[in-house]
Amino acid sequence: MTLKSILIHPDPRLKKACDPVSAFDTELARLADDMLETMYDAPGIGLAAPQIGVMNRLIVMDCVKEEGGTPDPMVLVNPAVVWESEDRNVYEEGCLSIPGQYAEVERPTMVRVTWQDVDGAVKEQEFDALWATCVQHEIDHLNGTLFIDYLKPMRRQMITRKMQKYKREMARE
Repeated sequence: MTLKSILIHPDPRLKKACDPVSAFDTELARLADDMLETMYDAPGIGLAAPQIGVMNRLIVMDCVKEEGGTPDPMVLVNPAVVWESEDRNVYEEGCLSIPGQYAEVERPTMVRVTWQDVDGAVKEQEFDALWATCVQHEIDHLNGTLFIDYLKPMRRQMITRKMQKYKREMARE
Protein backbone atom coordinates (compact mmCIF):
# COMPACT_ATOMS: atom_id res chain seq x y z
CA MET A 1 0.00 0.00 0.00
CA THR A 2 1.13 3.52 -0.74
CA LEU A 3 0.30 6.80 0.97
CA LYS A 4 -1.02 9.34 -1.52
CA SER A 5 -0.67 13.13 -1.41
CA ILE A 6 -3.94 14.89 -0.61
CA LEU A 7 -4.80 17.90 -2.76
CA ILE A 8 -5.39 21.15 -0.88
CA HIS A 9 -8.12 23.64 -1.81
CA PRO A 10 -8.07 25.65 -4.00
CA ASP A 11 -7.14 23.10 -6.65
CA PRO A 12 -9.19 22.99 -9.86
CA ARG A 13 -9.42 19.19 -9.72
CA LEU A 14 -11.47 19.45 -6.52
CA LYS A 15 -14.17 21.38 -8.40
CA LYS A 16 -14.61 18.90 -11.29
CA ALA A 17 -17.21 16.15 -11.60
CA CYS A 18 -15.68 12.67 -11.73
CA ASP A 19 -16.09 9.91 -14.29
CA PRO A 20 -17.77 6.59 -13.43
CA VAL A 21 -15.49 3.64 -12.77
CA SER A 22 -15.81 0.99 -15.46
CA ALA A 23 -12.79 -1.27 -14.84
CA PHE A 24 -13.13 -3.49 -11.77
CA ASP A 25 -9.61 -4.89 -11.60
CA THR A 26 -6.58 -5.23 -9.33
CA GLU A 27 -5.63 -1.61 -10.06
CA LEU A 28 -8.96 -0.41 -8.61
CA ALA A 29 -8.54 -2.64 -5.53
CA ARG A 30 -5.00 -1.31 -5.02
CA LEU A 31 -6.23 2.30 -5.35
CA ALA A 32 -8.96 1.63 -2.75
CA ASP A 33 -6.36 0.15 -0.35
CA ASP A 34 -4.05 3.14 -0.89
CA MET A 35 -6.94 5.52 -0.26
CA LEU A 36 -7.87 3.77 3.00
CA GLU A 37 -4.25 3.88 4.17
CA THR A 38 -4.03 7.58 3.24
CA MET A 39 -7.34 8.36 5.03
CA TYR A 40 -6.30 6.57 8.23
CA ASP A 41 -2.86 8.20 8.16
CA ALA A 42 -4.26 11.74 7.70
CA PRO A 43 -6.28 10.97 9.98
CA GLY A 44 -9.79 11.26 8.58
CA ILE A 45 -13.09 9.38 8.32
CA GLY A 46 -13.56 9.69 4.56
CA LEU A 47 -11.61 10.29 1.36
CA ALA A 48 -12.73 10.70 -2.24
CA ALA A 49 -10.57 9.82 -5.25
CA PRO A 50 -10.41 13.41 -6.58
CA GLN A 51 -8.75 14.43 -3.30
CA ILE A 52 -5.71 12.46 -4.45
CA GLY A 53 -6.00 13.63 -8.05
CA VAL A 54 -7.85 10.55 -9.40
CA MET A 55 -10.93 11.75 -11.26
CA ASN A 56 -13.07 8.64 -10.78
CA ARG A 57 -16.21 8.00 -8.71
CA LEU A 58 -14.61 6.18 -5.78
CA ILE A 59 -14.81 6.95 -2.05
CA VAL A 60 -13.59 5.29 1.12
CA MET A 61 -14.83 5.88 4.64
CA ASP A 62 -14.73 4.57 8.20
CA CYS A 63 -16.72 6.49 10.79
CA VAL A 64 -15.74 4.30 13.78
CA LYS A 65 -13.99 6.84 15.98
CA GLU A 66 -14.32 5.31 19.46
CA GLU A 67 -11.04 4.45 21.15
CA GLY A 68 -10.61 0.71 20.80
CA GLY A 69 -13.52 0.46 18.34
CA THR A 70 -13.27 -2.09 15.56
CA PRO A 71 -12.50 -0.35 12.24
CA ASP A 72 -15.25 -0.67 9.64
CA PRO A 73 -13.64 0.43 6.35
CA MET A 74 -15.97 0.85 3.38
CA VAL A 75 -15.12 1.23 -0.30
CA LEU A 76 -17.90 2.65 -2.49
CA VAL A 77 -17.49 2.67 -6.27
CA ASN A 78 -19.91 4.79 -8.32
CA PRO A 79 -22.00 5.70 -5.24
CA ALA A 80 -25.32 7.49 -5.59
CA VAL A 81 -27.87 8.72 -3.04
CA VAL A 82 -31.21 7.19 -4.05
CA TRP A 83 -33.26 8.41 -1.07
CA GLU A 84 -32.87 10.99 1.67
CA SER A 85 -34.90 11.69 4.80
CA GLU A 86 -36.81 14.90 5.30
CA ASP A 87 -35.26 15.15 8.78
CA ARG A 88 -32.06 17.18 8.80
CA ASN A 89 -28.93 17.08 10.96
CA VAL A 90 -26.22 19.65 11.50
CA TYR A 91 -22.65 18.42 11.90
CA GLU A 92 -19.44 20.38 12.17
CA GLU A 93 -17.64 19.18 9.06
CA GLY A 94 -14.00 19.30 8.15
CA CYS A 95 -12.11 18.07 5.12
CA LEU A 96 -8.66 16.62 4.51
CA SER A 97 -8.39 18.99 1.51
CA ILE A 98 -9.21 22.00 3.73
CA PRO A 99 -7.04 21.28 6.81
CA GLY A 100 -7.82 23.02 10.08
CA GLN A 101 -11.11 24.51 8.87
CA TYR A 102 -14.50 23.42 10.18
CA ALA A 103 -18.07 24.61 9.73
CA GLU A 104 -21.58 23.47 10.52
CA VAL A 105 -23.34 21.98 7.50
CA GLU A 106 -26.96 20.85 7.38
CA ARG A 107 -27.72 17.63 5.52
CA PRO A 108 -30.39 14.90 5.54
CA THR A 109 -30.21 12.77 8.71
CA MET A 110 -30.54 9.52 6.76
CA VAL A 111 -29.72 8.52 3.19
CA ARG A 112 -29.97 5.34 1.15
CA VAL A 113 -26.99 4.82 -1.14
CA THR A 114 -26.33 2.38 -3.96
CA TRP A 115 -22.80 1.58 -5.10
CA GLN A 116 -20.56 -1.15 -6.40
CA ASP A 117 -17.79 -2.86 -4.50
CA VAL A 118 -14.29 -3.29 -5.97
CA ASP A 119 -15.46 -6.47 -7.74
CA GLY A 120 -18.42 -4.67 -9.36
CA ALA A 121 -21.16 -6.21 -7.17
CA VAL A 122 -24.08 -3.82 -6.55
CA LYS A 123 -24.74 -2.86 -2.91
CA GLU A 124 -27.36 -0.73 -1.18
CA GLN A 125 -27.50 0.50 2.40
CA GLU A 126 -29.09 3.15 4.57
CA PHE A 127 -26.76 5.40 6.53
CA ASP A 128 -27.62 7.66 9.43
CA ALA A 129 -25.95 10.08 11.83
CA LEU A 130 -22.22 10.58 11.18
CA TRP A 131 -22.13 7.86 8.50
CA ALA A 132 -24.87 9.70 6.54
CA THR A 133 -23.01 13.00 6.80
CA CYS A 134 -19.74 11.38 5.74
CA VAL A 135 -21.13 9.54 2.71
CA GLN A 136 -22.90 12.70 1.51
CA HIS A 137 -19.74 14.78 2.01
CA GLU A 138 -17.65 12.28 0.02
CA ILE A 139 -20.22 11.91 -2.79
CA ASP A 140 -20.22 15.72 -2.99
CA HIS A 141 -16.47 15.52 -3.77
CA LEU A 142 -17.28 13.29 -6.76
CA ASN A 143 -19.55 16.04 -8.06
CA GLY A 144 -17.01 18.84 -7.55
CA THR A 145 -18.68 20.19 -4.40
CA LEU A 146 -16.83 21.03 -1.17
CA PHE A 147 -18.41 21.47 2.26
CA ILE A 148 -17.50 25.17 2.13
CA ASP A 149 -19.83 25.52 -0.88
CA TYR A 150 -22.70 25.28 1.64
CA LEU A 151 -21.41 28.33 3.54
CA LYS A 152 -22.18 31.99 3.04
CA PRO A 153 -19.91 33.61 0.40
CA MET A 154 -17.93 35.74 2.89
CA ARG A 155 -17.05 32.72 5.07
CA ARG A 156 -16.20 30.61 2.01
CA GLN A 157 -13.87 33.35 0.68
CA MET A 158 -12.19 33.70 4.08
CA ILE A 159 -11.47 29.94 4.23
CA THR A 160 -10.23 29.95 0.62
CA ARG A 161 -7.80 32.79 1.43
CA LYS A 162 -6.53 30.87 4.47
CA MET A 163 -5.95 27.81 2.28
CA GLN A 164 -4.09 29.89 -0.33
CA LYS A 165 -1.84 31.24 2.43
CA TYR A 166 -1.38 27.71 3.84
CA LYS A 167 -0.33 26.40 0.39
CA ARG A 168 2.18 29.27 -0.01
CA GLU A 169 3.68 28.48 3.39
CA MET A 170 3.90 24.76 2.59
CA ALA A 171 5.63 25.54 -0.73
CA ARG A 172 8.31 27.54 1.14
CA GLU A 173 9.17 24.65 3.49
